[in-house]
Amino acid sequence: MSKKMSAIIAVGGTGGHVLPGYNLAEHFIDENIDVKLITDKRGFKYIKNYKNLKVFILPSLRLKKKNILEILKSTILIFLSILRSIIFLTFNRPSIIFGMGGYASFPICVAATVLKIKFVIYENNLIVGKANKFLIPFAFKILVSNRYLEGVPKKYNNKTIEVGNIIKKNIFNFSKNKDSKDKKLNILVLGGSQAAKVFAEILPNIFRKCKEERIELKIFQQCLPDQNQELKLFYEKNSINFELFNFSNNLIDYLSKVNLAITRSGSSILAELTNAKIPFISVPLPSSADNHQLKNAMYYKSKNLSFLIEEKDLNEKLFYLIRDIYENSSKLNKIKDNQSHYSDKNVYKNIDRVLKIINEKN
Repeated sequence: MSKKMSAIIAVGGTGGHVLPGYNLAEHFIDENIDVKLITDKRGFKYIKNYKNLKVFILPSLRLKKKNILEILKSTILIFLSILRSIIFLTFNRPSIIFGMGGYASFPICVAATVLKIKFVIYENNLIVGKANKFLIPFAFKILVSNRYLEGVPKKYNNKTIEVGNIIKKNIFNFSKNKDSKDKKLNILVLGGSQAAKVFAEILPNIFRKCKEERIELKIFQQCLPDQNQELKLFYEKNSINFELFNFSNNLIDYLSKVNLAITRSGSSILAELTNAKIPFISVPLPSSADNHQLKNAMYYKSKNLSFLIEEKDLNEKLFYLIRDIYENSSKLNKIKDNQSHYSDKNVYKNIDRVLKIINEKN
């Protein structure tokens, strides 16, 4: 690139927005691009232990619509967040801003519009989030993980670029050892950055039924810290082989131990599992905004890259699916074969091309 670039990455809220932003920041550091990451208090907890990254916290708030007082209060706070963002950008003016979605990225991108700083938005789900939807007309480019994204008006197709899922680079180099001929199912249970409480409440009894039906399995389960003891006692009492862990940003160690996952349906984790060639059962979060997790899960299932069970059907269907997978290894092999033809490995090259365009325009 002809000029030394600087970038600000604005992320917020859940790990589904923060972690792709952090992955992008790591790439920029590798490319010798000066990068700052802006988030809110909720987002900061996912990256507070990372070093070598300049992180700034700016308060943010989504628009609340319960009543007129809530609307007025949240509108004032959003306006104040935009003012803080304008002040911040005045003293930290970058070459480009990446808005990664979530309401914490909104004030920075609005401030960028006011100050005439180019910004791009990134959408990794299959339906545009509320913040990104508002920002589309003002964005320099719209980067999407998948061309089947819903919610971008056709008149903006000319600035929409499919780049892929921004996942950890080590996932692309992940290679699992040759599968053992052992039939045992080693199941990774993932609840996403918010750790699905319901998984700890529903799944153990289903695994107990599997054990009673002589299905050999070992469970690697992500749970909340205050669920550790209860789950430990349950699995020990029922002689189920298990390993518990709390939220982890790096799943490589667990991916090398398993041959099946049960997971929430955030776009990043589905992409990571698919690129790592780990078959998974997707269980969308019913309360996800615009039901985007269900749309994510339906896409991967439609491409025969995964299985899908809605949360309301877990008690009725999960045991039978696990038993079917255990008795018919071809089901997992078929999923893995389809996954081997899917890859997001060019995502960072695609983003570099966008940066080159931006650099030439500046």
